Amino acid sequence: MIRLKAPWEIAMMQASGGRLAEVVAILEHAIRPGLTGLELDALAEEEIHRRNGVPSFKGYRAGGNRAFPATLCISRNEEVVHGIPDDKPFRPGEVVSIDVGLQYGGYHADTAFTVAVGEIPARVQELLDATRESLYEGIARAVPGNRTGDIGHAVESHVAPRGFSVIRDYVGHGVGRDLHEEPTVPNFGQPHTGVLLKPGLCIAIEPMVSMGSHLTQVARNGWTVTTRDGSITAHFEHSIAITESGPLILTTL
Repeated sequence: MIRLKAPWEIAMMQASGGRLAEVVAILEHAIRPGLTGLELDALAEEEIHRRNGVPSFKGYRAGGNRAFPATLCISRNEEVVHGIPDDKPFRPGEVVSIDVGLQYGGYHADTAFTVAVGEIPARVQELLDATRESLYEGIARAVPGNRTGDIGHAVESHVAPRGFSVIRDYVGHGVGRDLHEEPTVPNFGQPHTGVLLKPGLCIAIEPMVSMGSHLTQVARNGWTVTTRDGSITAHFEHSIAITESGPLILTTL
């Protein structure tokens, strides 16, 4: 069931999103060669609690999987999403995607970003840039009267001409009292199709884009998703509210 939020609920989600944006700024600054995923995860949990928040992902279950064991999803290189933090240090040349959620006052905010650890090839940097840009192309279509297909079409239309592939097995979603709500928000689609966007709808738009094929597989741990062909991926996400005056990005400073 799709649930529209009242103005006071959107204000609460802004409070959650603002706290999460503060945490993200700290994480972006902290990532460096030699730091481990577990160390970054511990930092994230500490900073979330410092802001009177609760990690949205820790203990989360989906599709019968065991509970997710960490605060962050840390996905490296060919890992698309849902990577589990470990004790392996980040290495120069790696591409690292961080997905993180925070609950405050009963409302969730969800965001993701991808960074390069040190120098990366120009083509990989193009992937990161195009994926980030496609997120904002999608957000620009998140206005009353449009539909979810307009968002997905904008995302794919930005990355496909550059030779990149949108991941199709994993999509954006509604967000609010629950971390994942209706509707689904694919990063592909046709204009004027899908769910109608109305004021009060809050969604997470999250392009996941591959340098190669869009096909994915799930690791034996039941969580980590990788590209089948080993292609490097990027992932960017914001939680937004549909308002009469346009899209309101909730997960920003």
